[in-house]
Amino acid sequence: MKIETAVLAAVLALAPLAASEAAWAAPVYVHAGKLVDTLQGKVLSDQMITIDGERIVAVAPWKAAPADGKVIDWSTRMVLPGLIDMHTHLCDQEQTENIAEPLLTTAAYQAYIGAAHARLTLEAGFTSVRDVGTWRAFGDVALRDAINAGLVPGPRMSVAGAYITIPGGGGEITGLAADVKIPDEMRTGVVEDAADTHRKAASILAHHADFLKLIATGAVLTVGTEPGAQELTEDEMRAAVEEAARRGTYATAHAHGAEGMKSAMRAGVRSIEHGSLMDDEAIAMMKARGVFLVADIYDGDWIDAYGKAHGWPAETLRKNFDTTQAQRDGFRKAVKAGVKIAYGTDAGVYPHGLNARQMTYMVRYGMTPMQAIQSATTVAAELMKKTDVGAVAPGRYADLIAVDGDALADISVLEHVGAVMKGGVVVKD
Repeated sequence: MKIETAVLAAVLALAPLAASEAAWAAPVYVHAGKLVDTLQGKVLSDQMITIDGERIVAVAPWKAAPADGKVIDWSTRMVLPGLIDMHTHLCDQEQTENIAEPLLTTAAYQAYIGAAHARLTLEAGFTSVRDVGTWRAFGDVALRDAINAGLVPGPRMSVAGAYITIPGGGGEITGLAADVKIPDEMRTGVVEDAADTHRKAASILAHHADFLKLIATGAVLTVGTEPGAQELTEDEMRAAVEEAARRGTYATAHAHGAEGMKSAMRAGVRSIEHGSLMDDEAIAMMKARGVFLVADIYDGDWIDAYGKAHGWPAETLRKNFDTTQAQRDGFRKAVKAGVKIAYGTDAGVYPHGLNARQMTYMVRYGMTPMQAIQSATTVAAELMKKTDVGAVAPGRYADLIAVDGDALADISVLEHVGAVMKGGVVVKD
């Protein structure tokens, strides 16, 4: 796929933005006209957020402008914690009609693509992401570490390292001629049985992945696989879950089909990605076991419109049609049942930077605006087991966004974030 003009521009502009990320001398004060308290689920008026270095140290009613530090005036805006997208693919090219697309760039060039996507995501107001897989193993680890080192701007990243998948499964590059050799680095997590899963999962975590990503069923976008069909066995998934637990982390499962979802939950996964063909029993299991649902209920519309216009495979368009409305109907049921739902978009299927488009869909399919915001803040933080993001509160990172308008009255204003702060530094205003 040709890289979008915006992405190329972002690559060229990386250095100036990175150079601007010098921390303000503490303290910094933010005057928030409205502040969304995601912990309490309410909106506060006229607040002062006090920041020391990267962290928030106090939140209190605004009284007068302090004289001992820098004041950022967002008094006419609504301020929220930086948003969190729990299902992104920053390091790969955006989805195209070409099934061989992942093979068309060098690893070095791929790094620049990832850096550009990271910047677009940060500027869209998503200051943290969980990146759930890349074709080249550990490119996401490198991007995470480069962001943390200040080499490139981007969100805080929690990364999967590689897909754990069966041969020819939903986490493989498929549809090529039988004698085409896929690079070994693109098959790092391909497993043959439970014992092999133990070995591969341990290796992925030893290469500094933050969690494990299991491909439990076929995929909409992987030709030759079916979303409703289970691929990894329950024993294979349990092996990965055990390796993750041994290292104090967790596994999540890409699972469209209901049986694959239930098998993954019995194996002990912490979250289900997609859940497109969930049934009532799967929803009840998520609720009873406290398993999180991460459902990308926007991008079916993008795939249908953009895919038809750009000649995506007929198989892909058929599978997308079969899962889109079913997923949304299941999502509505899951909301009503009280399942923990974390915000995740599958950004990379559609352009990075448009992550907030899904907010409107989540409200349309059963959430209140506050619930949708919490799904991308407190609930997402809980899923990642992080207590330093997801809320504007003392001890948390000073990751903030500001919007013009009232996100509780019109959730779509989050598609147009006016200002972004990460770790006490304004990276967009």
